[in-house]
Amino acid sequence: MVLAYRQRGMDPAAALDSALIDADRLDDPAGRITAAQMERVSEAAMRELDDEALGCFARPLPWGSYGMLARASLSAPTLGLALRRWCRHHGLIAPDATLALEAQGPQARITLTLHRPPGPMDELCVVSVLRNIHGLASWYADSRIPLRQALFPYPAPEHVAAYAALFEAPARFGEPAGALVFDAQYLNLPMRRDEAAMNQLLQRALPLTVRSFRRDRLLVQRVRQALADHPADTHSAEGLAALLHTSVRSLHRQLQAEGASLQALKDEVRLQRASELLLRTNRPIKQVAEAAGFRNEKSFARAFRAWTGRSPSEWRQPSGTPAA
Repeated sequence: MVLAYRQRGMDPAAALDSALIDADRLDDPAGRITAAQMERVSEAAMRELDDEALGCFARPLPWGSYGMLARASLSAPTLGLALRRWCRHHGLIAPDATLALEAQGPQARITLTLHRPPGPMDELCVVSVLRNIHGLASWYADSRIPLRQALFPYPAPEHVAAYAALFEAPARFGEPAGALVFDAQYLNLPMRRDEAAMNQLLQRALPLTVRSFRRDRLLVQRVRQALADHPADTHSAEGLAALLHTSVRSLHRQLQAEGASLQALKDEVRLQRASELLLRTNRPIKQVAEAAGFRNEKSFARAFRAWTGRSPSEWRQPSGTPAA
């Protein structure tokens, strides 16, 4: 932010003072500020510079730009359509960056590509834009959207440990573009906000970028996690429902509303777990079957062949190598 002021030939002292940030500590690698200070200094800088992008793009984004984008997507019926609108409209006000939403199989990805040579503003730009759209998406659906991965188009910075708090996901650096990877099921969630909620949000919207959204409405994610963490206790719908503190009827009904089925989720989790164990360990097939949540080796072998067209032993054997 201070660099954005310097590029404009302006003094950041007032913005720093408003957040009680000591300018003498700006170059201290051990220096830290609180979330509340981040909100205050961000708002002060955005207003003083009249640029909600804080110098990240060639064209300043006047105060209210991101609110306009948020309103333009509010009428979408689903989160997926809202995000596609947001990405498209963002390109109209910041043409030196492209945001795109892609869904392939069980994963969705929001990609941010910068159309310019690498520069000192890239980290602030990528982090703030990705945090912004992630926070807005969670707010739209009133659901925490856990990330599977976060990708960044620059080398890992010295403060790389902070990324675990910023994105709560495995981070990879030196990628071709910035991106957030998450469960595609979230794209099917209905929009849960209206104009009144939007008006209230815009009175203080920065917490969406600064603080992580905690509430999770998507049952699919919780079911998948429970199946992976407790394979021995989730053989039946009754056992799974008990773990999730719900009824079997509610479990099936909500999964159906989210476009999923319990059996399909079981198959997905079990196949992933079994495949990893077969390829990465030397465990006997019987132990792999138990770890994947099967009661016996015979039922595991039958299911695995139905999923892959190969037996567990054939899957483990390298292609073209005869079995011993």
